[in-house]
Amino acid sequence: MKIRPASEVMKPSRLGAAFQTRISFMRRLIRHMHQENWVIKQKEFNLDKNGFGDALYSVHTPNRNYSLVCFSHYLDSEHRTDRVIAESWDTTFTLFDGIPDPRDIARLKEQTPKQESGRFSKTDLVLSRANKSLRLFDYVIDNLARGQQPDSRIVNDVGYLMRTTAVYANGKFGLADRSVYSDRYELREPYQAEMLTVYLIREFCHDLVDHIAHCRSEKLSVKLHKKLKRHIGMGNATGLGMAPFLVDHPFLIHKWFFAKESALGEVRSIERAKTDKIKTFQKLVEKAKVHITEWNVEDKNQKTNIKKIFKDISLLIKYIDNTNKISKAKKPWNELFNYGAKNFSTEGQELLVSLLLELYPEIINSFSLGLDIQTENLTVENITVSELKAIIDKSYQWVFAHDFNNRDENKHFWYYSQDKNEPRRGIRDIEPGVECEMPIAIAKDVVDLYKILKCENKNLTTVQFMVKYPNMRHVVKRLQQSENKEYAEIRGNIISANCEPVDILRGKLAFFGATKFDPKSSLWTRITLCQGAPLRDEISTDDADDWCFPVQPVISR
Repeated sequence: MKIRPASEVMKPSRLGAAFQTRISFMRRLIRHMHQENWVIKQKEFNLDKNGFGDALYSVHTPNRNYSLVCFSHYLDSEHRTDRVIAESWDTTFTLFDGIPDPRDIARLKEQTPKQESGRFSKTDLVLSRANKSLRLFDYVIDNLARGQQPDSRIVNDVGYLMRTTAVYANGKFGLADRSVYSDRYELREPYQAEMLTVYLIREFCHDLVDHIAHCRSEKLSVKLHKKLKRHIGMGNATGLGMAPFLVDHPFLIHKWFFAKESALGEVRSIERAKTDKIKTFQKLVEKAKVHITEWNVEDKNQKTNIKKIFKDISLLIKYIDNTNKISKAKKPWNELFNYGAKNFSTEGQELLVSLLLELYPEIINSFSLGLDIQTENLTVENITVSELKAIIDKSYQWVFAHDFNNRDENKHFWYYSQDKNEPRRGIRDIEPGVECEMPIAIAKDVVDLYKILKCENKNLTTVQFMVKYPNMRHVVKRLQQSENKEYAEIRGNIISANCEPVDILRGKLAFFGATKFDPKSSLWTRITLCQGAPLRDEISTDDADDWCFPVQPVISR
């Protein structure tokens, strides 16, 4: 089985070219919902004619129940912002463990709109908030109230009625710690509780526009067409807060990326391609081509990348048109992969990876399992300085590509803001706060450690070394944690002037299942989740897992 090395996969530039795959977390959730035939119901919908009030959605799984408690508020336009410093939002949500009673609802009605300032309990699993899309929300309602469907082209241009600005879990603000539900089959894989919350918010958004349109015109109004509902996903605005995660969780990140690369290796190892698989792949590629043409962004660099992807797909279509060549080739998908590696742009290559993984659900789906980790072992073996240096020589040679005597390689520092306790990035020697720098500059830390190790007694133990150099403890632990975990490290300098945090964000968001990446700067991006995913009354249908690369539906207005 061939597998791409971490030196290639974990480069920031390639992380910034990632696409969702069959093993992404949202795909895993929808597949699980389908397999177990989950039932989602709208239990309460206490909204006034303007859509303000509260609602309750229940989720019934074979083992237990969950609920999304929704609150819709009036929000003055001048207070609407996607920034984490916001203190009010159009809507706020709590994913509740079980079915809440009136006392729970009353408590959440008081606390949920406060978000970070609220107080929550172990029955509260996830906290979120969302703002309306100013371009699409009212437009959809206006059309529905007049008895017509919104233009699918305009729906596609935006892609969502609302976008979340945060989805909190794992013990923040008093929410249930992950250990409360990590052994539950339906939630034990990474981010399943968060993905369920996002999916349910999307369902609420659909119901909300139907409701407001009906209130405006009971006689003329129509409900949003189901094809449009499927094409409308859930937006999200993500900034620097997510970036340090990939640095802080080396065990977990290795597990994710190793699973993806192993899955790709399995497809590349297939000896022969059957005719039905070739035809399926051709259809997938044609669908992906349309999807790419419907990917609209303002960012100049991403526009250029999309044009390159389109050219790559054109080359791909020419390649796979020769069905006989593929069917007779030995390891045809490996040959195709190698062709893409030589001829496609980085994003085109990663799109091909996603397409190849899509082709074999009977092989790939199992790789979405076991991607969680309970704890990241922080114990340190009492090895010698010589052995510690050998770990660097073996696994960290990439750090020496950076010259930290160059000011550009030390330009930035990362810290937590005092007001929101969120990650921020400052400019060294210009902006204040360097004394609060986060220890996430792994490349520089390893280089600094190596300089010391070369001058130390090679028989000195790590315990003795850390006593002597306490400021090096974290990197000594890091080396031992990450040894033999090839994909544990981002192969780049996160404090460099050339570092684009948005690349790191995309690497993680693709694992969530994000599409239509829409970078707004090097520091944050908008994305769409669930676009094309089945609706709550479609979960049991046969095509519940066949919604990758959604395309604009054709409907009569």
